[in-house]
Amino acid sequence: MNCVVCGSNLVEVFDIIDQKKYLECKICLAKFLDRVNLLSPAEEKIHYLTHQNNISDLRYRKFLSKLSIPLQTKLSKNAEGLDYGCGHGPALVDMFRSEQFPMDLYDPFFFPNEFIFSKEYDFISCTETVEHFFAPSKEFNTLNSLLKDKGWLGIMTSFMTKDKFFKNWYYRKDPTHVVFYCEKTFDVIAQQRNWSCEVISKDIVLFNKT
Repeated sequence: MNCVVCGSNLVEVFDIIDQKKYLECKICLAKFLDRVNLLSPAEEKIHYLTHQNNISDLRYRKFLSKLSIPLQTKLSKNAEGLDYGCGHGPALVDMFRSEQFPMDLYDPFFFPNEFIFSKEYDFISCTETVEHFFAPSKEFNTLNSLLKDKGWLGIMTSFMTKDKFFKNWYYRKDPTHVVFYCEKTFDVIAQQRNWSCEVISKDIVLFNKT
């Protein structure tokens, strides 16, 4: 099969863990779960409902600020945004709105607002979302189509651990996490769409649509 992130056919089996097959792309270095091991939509939603993502939880808001603060420094006043994959507790939307940035929200399970696909945005946030994408290449193309020229896309996801730690990595053990990225992966994603790519800190990357 081809890489679900970059489309390369240079894909090999990386490991079989807990009866799940993980593949690795030799071009973008992403690792991803074999499609036969993916959860059903019903199983996904049940797991997401276990997340304790309370809008008023100060610890959760501080966690999200690792993306919101650097992303806001890139934005002009009243820039309009979208939180793509906001989950059932859209705290990040509340945080941006409190700073006078109007923001729409979208989540295929909890806020399936199809009207967003007829708009373009100055910025888009994806916090703890891209690791859930079954078809990352398609999703990043969608995000590209939703961004205005010069728009910003902010990503938060745990960057890949070293291979020897992958089996016991807490991030891998979440059954809804199906694709894993490193800095090289994001470089390839950017190159394929003519974006600039800036790794702000561990687990935070900003793309600019040039």
